[in-house]
Amino acid sequence: MRRPSLLPAWLALGLVCHCALNHVAAAAVTLSTASRWIVDEGGNRVKLTCVNWPSHLEPMLAEGLNKRPVGAIAADVAAMGFNCVRLTWPTFMVTNASYSSLTVEQSFQRLNLTESLAGIRANNPDVIDMKLIDAFKSVVRSLGDNNLMVILDNHVSKPGWCCAPSDGNGFFGDGNFEPDVWVDGLTRMATMFAGIPNVVGMSLRNELRGPRQNSNDWYKYMQRGAEAVHAANPRVLVILSGLSFDNDLAFLASRQVSLSFARKAAFEVHWYSFSNGQEWASGNPNEVCARIGASVSRRALYLLDQGWPVILSEFGVDNRGGNVNDNRYYGCAAAVAADLDLDWALWTLQGSYYLREGVLDLDEVYGVLDRAWSCPRNATALRRVQALQRPLRGPGYAEAAPYEVLFHPATGLCVVRPSLTRPLELGPCGETEAWAYAERDGRLALRDSPLLCLHAEGAGRSVRLGLPCPDDRSRWRLVSNSKLHVAANASPSSGSGTGMLCLDVGADGRSVVTNPCRCLGADSSCDPESQWFKLVTSTRSVAAREMLLAQLPVKLQSSKILSL
Repeated sequence: MRRPSLLPAWLALGLVCHCALNHVAAAAVTLSTASRWIVDEGGNRVKLTCVNWPSHLEPMLAEGLNKRPVGAIAADVAAMGFNCVRLTWPTFMVTNASYSSLTVEQSFQRLNLTESLAGIRANNPDVIDMKLIDAFKSVVRSLGDNNLMVILDNHVSKPGWCCAPSDGNGFFGDGNFEPDVWVDGLTRMATMFAGIPNVVGMSLRNELRGPRQNSNDWYKYMQRGAEAVHAANPRVLVILSGLSFDNDLAFLASRQVSLSFARKAAFEVHWYSFSNGQEWASGNPNEVCARIGASVSRRALYLLDQGWPVILSEFGVDNRGGNVNDNRYYGCAAAVAADLDLDWALWTLQGSYYLREGVLDLDEVYGVLDRAWSCPRNATALRRVQALQRPLRGPGYAEAAPYEVLFHPATGLCVVRPSLTRPLELGPCGETEAWAYAERDGRLALRDSPLLCLHAEGAGRSVRLGLPCPDDRSRWRLVSNSKLHVAANASPSSGSGTGMLCLDVGADGRSVVTNPCRCLGADSSCDPESQWFKLVTSTRSVAAREMLLAQLPVKLQSSKILSL
């Protein structure tokens, strides 16, 4: 039974089916790297905005084929705006004859999954008699038919749920993780998919872990695996994971990988709320965000500054909306992802599993799709992830001089000005204003109309653009440990006392107002997400100015107007 959600208007659950969303086709490309960016053959950035789709559990078939036709699922992935799928697979599916010889029907029969098998027979009859690897290929083809790139992720060796520290799948030399067999499996998969154009990358191993893990063996075997994949399929991007459940790449700061090839390697990191226990729920959210964000940077994201792509290849939340730990984490993680304009893969697509840890048809509350695989589980949660799909900068996206976007992570919306007469509100980030922030004097102004600064009008009142600039009500500071509270001093006439007023979302879920700043101290019981805004750098063309100019009389459109 799902707990009822008592969320405010700006984070209400969206339970309406709306799979027919806009999407931009992502043609099959050959990827390489240019410093921290992943680029295509022309040197233009390709931002990976993927969703995970497991195929590594005991049945060894992509989840959900008992619920919907594979083509329909692939079409939904594309319609939701993702451009790629991180498709998982177990080593033994291609190296162990007792698994690789099985057909889909035999695999499900041995597990007594009769209901799931009946569903597959009804929705995907063509795969029933296929060998497991051929069914896997058919999923890849369906994704390609929908212009979706694929990253093949070696998730485990022995098929099953991942991960536990001592499950035999954790590190080189574990009971089910023999290095030679692993390299053989990587080589077989790289060779098998060398001619499939939408397979653009291979992730060498998911979440290395356990008591045997150490950096010396990491270098020895991960470099060997990378070389094997590149030799068999030099077209794909090779993706290397770290230690401690892919939370730790810090050891690379003192010794980088040594590979015979260049511009074809990237790293990946995972980040969940539960990676830090219940710290998000039990601590002050601003302090926790600052501390954990800095830790993720020290352990992995620092590699961006060293000229390596880092893919956030697993992150996600309980989409029912009532998990405080997840809700606080997401605003912080999304702010980091937007700020760094990260490539990423959301966990996860599936609304259910054939079999997970002995449970039939287990509901996956982290799933984008509902249990029937027919609609988004939570339309609001999907929308805020979709806000991270649009590239903000990088090779090929120098469309404008750098400017700031006021991004609201909890909703996935940005501060926009819908018209010359209406106040600022939250709206699609593609329609954002171009802001310029001067930290020295606190000026937050329109870049193209620098005489207009953002002003606080008082508690519960909409912010406005105006003069003079700056005065006390238009000097904005990033005041919390998380640097996500954008605050101005309250004037005595504002009715707010003499404290600080922070940007906030109004009761209607769309207007941008100021309210007394919350959660700046050590209080762990308050939730600051509605007041979290992130100043994010973009070089994309600014649609907002053209939209506003179009509202002016024709005579004025041709004039040079410094201030609208």
